[in-house]
Amino acid sequence: MLKSKKIGLYFGSFNPIHIGHLIIANHLVEYSDLDEIWLVVTPHNPFKKKKTLLEDHHRLELVNRACEHYEKLNASDIEFKLPQPNYTINTLVHLSEKHPDIQFCLLMGEDNLNTFHKWKNFDVILKHHPIYVYPRKTDNGHENQFSNHPDIVHIEAPIMEISSTHIRKGIKSGKNIRPLLPAEVWKYIDEMNFYKK
Repeated sequence: MLKSKKIGLYFGSFNPIHIGHLIIANHLVEYSDLDEIWLVVTPHNPFKKKKTLLEDHHRLELVNRACEHYEKLNASDIEFKLPQPNYTINTLVHLSEKHPDIQFCLLMGEDNLNTFHKWKNFDVILKHHPIYVYPRKTDNGHENQFSNHPDIVHIEAPIMEISSTHIRKGIKSGKNIRPLLPAEVWKYIDEMNFYKK
């Protein structure tokens, strides 16, 4: 079947989503052949206790608010509906069955590409889903086994050093981190008193 659309999947806990995520996602959709990017909010793993992780629906709301003014970026809760713990391959299979006319591509940072061979069914992912890689600041200057793979597309993009961890710590210690968050995201976090404890 001829694929009518190419959609990039950007997975993350987005705890919280920040301007770094948006800059990368927007850059990738504007400077590649992708039609849209779905920011896939990964659900809380029931087997891992993580106090700092907001509930799934709150993180989804933050991503929805962040994407509001970007017509090519959309929030996705697809993994909320899949059995946990989940693997990327399961999400890709599920989406491909649900939308056979869409070519789903995977977005990942350069650092994740170095460990991609450890992913479940990584070879199956690569066979059916092109991977778009954006640069990350890493100490690893050497090439890996995927560096010149024909289905891996390297996109020149701004290197972001903003982290959700840094933002959570800043909020907890009373710092003004507003410039690092889309206005609507900051408003929701502030109203809900998230990350202050």
